[in-house]
Amino acid sequence: MLNELAQGLRPMSQGIAWFDALSPEEQSETLLFLRHHCVQARAVTEDGSESILRAGLRPTHTPAVLITRGRIDRQLGKIASLTPRDERRKAFRLLVAVLAIADGRRRERFCSDGCGHWWHRLSAVE
Repeated sequence: MLNELAQGLRPMSQGIAWFDALSPEEQSETLLFLRHHCVQARAVTEDGSESILRAGLRPTHTPAVLITRGRIDRQLGKIASLTPRDERRKAFRLLVAVLAIADGRRRERFCSDGCGHWWHRLSAVE
């Protein structure tokens, strides 16, 4: 689900509905999982501004403020740890956008001639 959202293979509205149906514990796990994948995809500080736009957040929303303040790996952890329901939903949208940007760049730079990442072949499966 998360990779399909990040690659634009599923609409964000479907992802939000899926995320909202999770228990609070599952939401926390999902946000931490997303954070981990953003770091693995080599997200950089410069991805913050574009991620805010892609996620449709205002710059004053808590996750948007956090992503622009400091080292991205630390800030992603803070975003993934947000607890209010509305903030979690915003965090989910933002982390999916960060993953989309970072993994897209990774695919272009390192995987354009093929790779062993199964999640880069999702569109071929459908």
